[in-house]
Amino acid sequence: VSDASGCSMIALLHTGAAKFPQNLLSRSRQAVSPLLPAGVFKGFSSIVSRKLASHGFGASMAAMSSFPPQRYHYFLVLDFEATCDKPQIHPQEIIEFPILKLNGRTMEIESTFHMYVQPVVHPQLTPFCTELTGIIQGMVDGQPSLQQVLERVDEWMAKEGLLDPSVKSIFVTCGDWDLKVMLPGQCQYLGLPVADYFKQWINLKKAYSFAMGSWPKNGLLDMNKGLNLQHIGRPHSGIDDCKNIANIMKTLAHRGFIFKQTSKPF
Repeated sequence: VSDASGCSMIALLHTGAAKFPQNLLSRSRQAVSPLLPAGVFKGFSSIVSRKLASHGFGASMAAMSSFPPQRYHYFLVLDFEATCDKPQIHPQEIIEFPILKLNGRTMEIESTFHMYVQPVVHPQLTPFCTELTGIIQGMVDGQPSLQQVLERVDEWMAKEGLLDPSVKSIFVTCGDWDLKVMLPGQCQYLGLPVADYFKQWINLKKAYSFAMGSWPKNGLLDMNKGLNLQHIGRPHSGIDDCKNIANIMKTLAHRGFIFKQTSKPF
């Protein structure tokens, strides 16, 4: 600080506000605040807030180290892989069923459910399906049926405390296909009920478009590119896609975005 007004220090902090480390910022504030006129740091906070907002990181200094509380205790990230071919086969059947339990406060993964499912109508995977998803025949042969997997999902949900009425959770998918088309369609074909917790979800594409102002035409690839994130794992691997969804959600949350249900009630 060069004089009683502390102008040189404020100019320094102002110049590097967007990059200044949070711990050093705090120490600098403690060191120089006794030397500054009242209200100077309040003005500095406003400067930092504007700089953070210009970089897409929310409207307050808190965005540098935390993010706003979400509406849900847990997000359940889901991404099915299903039998497929060109031209498309009917009915399609789920062959990979992954779920990541994401803590709504920390946006960290707390638990994983992951099973492969044996198709029954078209039990033999096509070469196109294996090339697209990376799932080979031996990964689905002898695996539980969809009915059995759904029963295990329910057991996992109970074990994780997600069936407690006081716990708010919601599924998150990359698009509406998984829970609007694929699961209810196959359950209808097999005569299986669809649990109520599968009937509301967040479409990450819509959430991203609300947060970033552009529609991700190429799904996860566009969202990772728009947020300067590295793609995790193999495209069209259900469990890897879930990890990418979780990473994108965490990044948006750190930017101050609050996730809301996008599906319409059934």
